[in-house]
Amino acid sequence: MKPLVIIPVRGGSKGIPYKNIKPLNNKPLVYYSIDCARQLVPDDDICISTEDPKIIKCVEDYGLKVPFVRPQELATDTAGSYEVLVHAFEYYRALGRKYDCIILLQATSPFRTAAQVKEALALYNENIDMVVSVKKSATNPYYNCFEEDSNGLLQRVLKYKNITRRQDAPTTYEYNGSIYIINPESLMKTSLGNFQKRIKYEMDELYSLDVDTPIDWLFAEFVIKEHLIK
Repeated sequence: MKPLVIIPVRGGSKGIPYKNIKPLNNKPLVYYSIDCARQLVPDDDICISTEDPKIIKCVEDYGLKVPFVRPQELATDTAGSYEVLVHAFEYYRALGRKYDCIILLQATSPFRTAAQVKEALALYNENIDMVVSVKKSATNPYYNCFEEDSNGLLQRVLKYKNITRRQDAPTTYEYNGSIYIINPESLMKTSLGNFQKRIKYEMDELYSLDVDTPIDWLFAEFVIKEHLIK
C-alpha cells in the first residue's frame, strides 16, 4: 500500500502565535509530525501544505522540501481541512502520482507515534471511507451531556433507559485529531464529516493530546519533562 502523508500547517494561529513552528522541548512543533511521517514513507511522499514563508523555511531547514505554496483562500480562518486535502491530493495527481490512501497528520498532535499510525493503517481497506483515531469521550451524551429545551431547562442530549451511573451508559468516543487514514476516492466525492464508513483506532489520553491552547502547551511540556510517554 502506498500512502501520501499530508501535514497541513497554517501560519495564522491566534491562540498561540506561530504555534506550528514554536519550539516544544527545543523542537518546532511540526517537526514531531515530520519525524513520524519519515518513519512511514519517503520524503517525496510527505506533503507539508502551508501558505506561510516562515513555516516553509522552518520545514526546509529540516531537510524536507515543501512542494507548493498553499493558496491564500485555503489559509483563512474559515477554510476547511477538506478543501486543503483535496488541493494537495490533486496537486500530486496532476503529477501522475498514484496513492492508495491519504494519511492526514495534524501538526498539533506531537505525541502520536509511527507505530500507532501503522496500527491504524492495518485497519484500513478500500471498502471503507476512513480509519480515524479516537479517545473515549470525557463526557457522555447518554449521561452527563445536556442541552437547553425551549423552556430553558436542561435535558439530557441522548436518552437511553434509566441510566443513573456513568458506567452503565454506552461507550462513546470523540475524534482526537491525531490520525486520519482516508480513502482518496471517498475524499473526492464528499467531505470527511459526511463519511459513513468509518473505523476507529483508539488511543489513550496522553497520546491523544491536541495542542491548541496555551494550557495545552504547558501540559505538553509537563508530559515531556516528567517522561510520561515512552
